[in-house]
Amino acid sequence: MCSWLFLCKLCCTCTCSTAFYLKARTVWLGCPEKCEEKYPKNAIKNQKYNIFTFIPGVLYEQFKFFLNLYFLVVSCSQFVPALKIGYLYTYWAPLGFVLTVTVVREAVDEFRRYKRDKEMNSQLYSKLTNQRIPSDMVFLRTSEKTGSCFIRTDQLDGETDWKLKVAVSCTQRLPALGDLFSINAYVYAQKPQLDIHSFEGTFTREDSDPAVHESLSIENTLWASTVVASGTVIGVVIYTGKETRSVMNTSNPKNKVGLLDLELNQLTKALFLALVALSVVMVTLQGFVGPWYRNLFRFLLLFSYIIPISLRVNLDMGKAAYGWMIMKDDNIPGTVVRTSTIPEELGRLVYLLTDKTGTLTQNEMIFKRLHLGTVSYGTDTMDEIQSHIINSYSQSVSSRIHEAVKAIALCHNVTPVYESRAGVSAETEYAEVDQDFSDENRTYQASSPDEVALVQWTESVGLTLVNRDLTSMQLKTPGGHILTYYILQIFPFTSESKRMGIIVRDESSGEITFYMKGADVAMSTIVQYNDWLEEECGNMAREGLRTLVVAKKSLTEEQYQDFESRYNQAKLSIHDRNLKVAAVVESLEREMELLCLTGVEDQLQADVRPTLEMLRNAGIKIWMLTGDKLETATCIAKSSHLVSRNQDIHIFRPVATRGEAHLELNAFRRKHDCALVISGDSLEVCLKYYEHEFVELACQCPAVVCCRCSPTQKAHIVKLLQHHTGKRTCAIGDGGNDVSMIQAADCGIGIEGKEGKQASLAADFSITQFKHIGRLLMVHGRNSYKRSAALGQFVMHRGLIISTMQAVFSSVFYFASVPLYQGFLMVGYATIYTMFPVFSLVLDQDVKPEMALLYPELYKDLTKGRSLSFKTFLIWVLISIYQGGILMYGALLLFESEFVHVVAISFTALILTELLMVALTIRTWHWLMVVAEFLSLGCYVASLAFLNEYFDVAFITTVTFLWKVSAITVVSCLPLYILKYLKRKFSPPSYSKLTS
Repeated sequence: MCSWLFLCKLCCTCTCSTAFYLKARTVWLGCPEKCEEKYPKNAIKNQKYNIFTFIPGVLYEQFKFFLNLYFLVVSCSQFVPALKIGYLYTYWAPLGFVLTVTVVREAVDEFRRYKRDKEMNSQLYSKLTNQRIPSDMVFLRTSEKTGSCFIRTDQLDGETDWKLKVAVSCTQRLPALGDLFSINAYVYAQKPQLDIHSFEGTFTREDSDPAVHESLSIENTLWASTVVASGTVIGVVIYTGKETRSVMNTSNPKNKVGLLDLELNQLTKALFLALVALSVVMVTLQGFVGPWYRNLFRFLLLFSYIIPISLRVNLDMGKAAYGWMIMKDDNIPGTVVRTSTIPEELGRLVYLLTDKTGTLTQNEMIFKRLHLGTVSYGTDTMDEIQSHIINSYSQSVSSRIHEAVKAIALCHNVTPVYESRAGVSAETEYAEVDQDFSDENRTYQASSPDEVALVQWTESVGLTLVNRDLTSMQLKTPGGHILTYYILQIFPFTSESKRMGIIVRDESSGEITFYMKGADVAMSTIVQYNDWLEEECGNMAREGLRTLVVAKKSLTEEQYQDFESRYNQAKLSIHDRNLKVAAVVESLEREMELLCLTGVEDQLQADVRPTLEMLRNAGIKIWMLTGDKLETATCIAKSSHLVSRNQDIHIFRPVATRGEAHLELNAFRRKHDCALVISGDSLEVCLKYYEHEFVELACQCPAVVCCRCSPTQKAHIVKLLQHHTGKRTCAIGDGGNDVSMIQAADCGIGIEGKEGKQASLAADFSITQFKHIGRLLMVHGRNSYKRSAALGQFVMHRGLIISTMQAVFSSVFYFASVPLYQGFLMVGYATIYTMFPVFSLVLDQDVKPEMALLYPELYKDLTKGRSLSFKTFLIWVLISIYQGGILMYGALLLFESEFVHVVAISFTALILTELLMVALTIRTWHWLMVVAEFLSLGCYVASLAFLNEYFDVAFITTVTFLWKVSAITVVSCLPLYILKYLKRKFSPPSYSKLTS
């Protein structure tokens, strides 16, 4: 209560954040003298730095099932001599190599992340123009004479516009800053909550007679992480730490695992079961003679190559290669891969959740249309309006155009700002500075960019806003005369009312006028009857313009005094304050005179429309999640073609109870092929009572727009889609308010824009423009998924074929647990003999990039997961069994006198078969693939001279050896090539139809 307050001073011209503590005795700490010292920025930390995060996370989750078994079996073979098969390095070396590569890759990712954060956190400054607010506060006092200041909320709601905040009038009127210490006052604040757009509280001063009671609203608050953009402010802290709006609207990051890794994990489990089953079968056929359990472990070791230990290494190296290719693509310059574990996720996306401001739009507004009912003015006829305004003020004649322009120039919350010639001194509360009040030095600040666009337009036609404070505003006419209007009341825009109003008194005539502007759905019942408003609003909306209806009403002095008393009484209510205030304001909103209809265009980012169309054709459903108003979000959805012109839009009406939500869901269910627009508040109610039903209906929509979304809601929507659909999600945004959504999605993409780098640093992929997402998904996502799928299956095939040969060999020799190949042959088979050709599959592509962009419909096949499935896996298993059987039986059939010839023939045919199978798998040849093929073959041929322990040099140089190896290789590969040719001829894949 009044026993203590924690106050904070924020200065936009010095580095210090000065706090003082108010109790029995208080000391003002003031601004430190050493304001020019270097201070580090507030620390940013996107992840926990730990190079071993992969052990409990990615690697362990993916391969824990068989990795532990592998450790167990190999360890047993080391300490039990009877279980030892071959040299231990043939088992430990591949495993050690796998772990080393994985640790190095994860460490590199973590080190890069650490360097990025350190770079941001280590930036030094000697003077701050804007300073972020450290906690949630009630705004008590400012150095600005107007009693107000501007803050920027880019890291809270994603909007780059400046928001006007008003100090508590009781404390702002105090003669000196020090008087804050002598008053006896307290603040009542509602409990902490997520909503960043509302606040209810009261300020009470008890030591005055009578006691002062002021209502507090969102205009009197300064949320943490926002920026003080003008002047110096003093506030009382109401929420700190986890109770602040910014912290409550953030979530913790998670370790991301790609869907392909999960699918490979399932296949690996199937291989493990095959390993156990094959070992049990061999022991059973052996007749369980002797110490059969020992033989079982020996067979587990013999067939352990079924488990693709090298798969982890190949995939990790492949993912690193994909990331390098993405960053080196000149068509998407500036793209950064920040997480190298999930590039193939870019090829499996079904839902794209995107921010609006700064992502789809540039947040730059241009005035396009003014409609007066009988005549419409566009960009090419604005000079006619200018002539009317000049004539109106020169001849003192009021016209319809003049009244409309004056209403637009007065009904807003815009404040003109002039740059200071001198800096603000830290020694004084109110610094007198020289200001340049010329037109060239003036800029406008407001909570909404379309309001700035309207005021800039009135300036262009001759009526200029030159000054504004809390109580008045001045307009300059074309002749240079200054008109003063006193602000009696102002009613800010809310998502519920969908309109804003202002009551002003003309200084010269004393006339009181109530001006109001808002959305057509709200204003149509307020203005007098007309027959053109609805039609023209529809026409402008189809052009992608944001429309506002402007109206006015003249008030007598008696009417205003009666309204003011009722309005002030309603604002002091503790219970149902909003309803009571709205009821009083609505008493004025009757039979207002319709003045005009305005149309403003929000500039879209480059190539947004073709990019969204490409994504839709690719089968990706797009949801727009924004903190902006419903009308703005709906308009951008139309102008960006997120919602096509011939599609209906269902605007979900505001609901607050279970019954209302039920009725509105039923109304929505009756519509088909209809885009959905819903507010964050209504969404919360629907999810509370009808989560499954709502998500099911929303997922059937071609597009969904969620407006007035908090950062937490954005992340919650992502998780809902993941949970209910099981499909892969992607989130893209450019502001700090998008971080939670980006980190919650399976694939997060950040854009470096006007709102800073927070989204970019927290994302898995960083791009510079929204249009780059098309190539990132259609080309790089496709290639990464296709290549990883082929690589994974080929690595499994490589282990299956040699295990099949071992099984055939053991079966022929009475199920003996004797290894077919030992020592360096096994190590060389998985490394220098086959590694380069198999890894060269990361360069393969089924269609050219231009074709993938021209036919985005090809992307739909990727989301079905047909490139890697149990069906394709079984096909490769059958291929491995066929080839392993042919290679082993062929070698046994054709060998002559010594067993060493069987090893030479079968192993050489095995290497040649693997090289040929790579060649058969490749769809588009790259010169590095050819080099890899011949390099591996050359390495094998050269090594034959040094492998006397395994090969008879005299035999392998004979023609007999060559023809036997060639015959076995042809029989193992030729039938597969014929089957592949017939399949492509009679049942070609979709992409082959485009390339033929």
